[in-house]
Amino acid sequence: MAMSGGVDSSVAALILKQKGYEVIGTFMKNWSDTKNKMTGECSWKEERRFAMKIAAILKIPFKTLDFEKEYKKYVVEKMFKLYQKGITPNPDVDCNNKIKFPLLLEAAKKLKCDYIATGHFARIKQNKKGKYQLLRGKDEMKDQSYFLYRRNQINLKNTLFPTGELTDRKSVV
Repeated sequence: MAMSGGVDSSVAALILKQKGYEVIGTFMKNWSDTKNKMTGECSWKEERRFAMKIAAILKIPFKTLDFEKEYKKYVVEKMFKLYQKGITPNPDVDCNNKIKFPLLLEAAKKLKCDYIATGHFARIKQNKKGKYQLLRGKDEMKDQSYFLYRRNQINLKNTLFPTGELTDRKSVV
């Protein structure tokens, strides 16, 4: 379970645990150049602490994955090159395409996990021909499928979006 320290991924981890999945929380360190203006501490450390607290409350193992070098190379450097050409990229799409899904799937295999999961508000459905389809999240206001449009069949087959069916957060608690 990719855990950012935020509400969506925390709720997703809870849903998976409630459904009986064996969940391993993972925090992806992608960027350390940003600091909290009040404390001067790198922002990722605070986000990681939140994710660790949720993992402890849910009694699930927790791992930190360092993808910062890959993020800078495949997302940040690409973004600046495209800006110089007058193109406005979407770094969230590039991160999902180059970092989050491929590297998280690789880490999951090493941990002998069957699936990866994120807190994205999207859904996956297998059609009658056995192909997987990415669908919008049921909550139109929270839908994030547009960030995930580059997911391939392997990604979709091995990914869970536990919050995608939610229309009201109160229904989880």
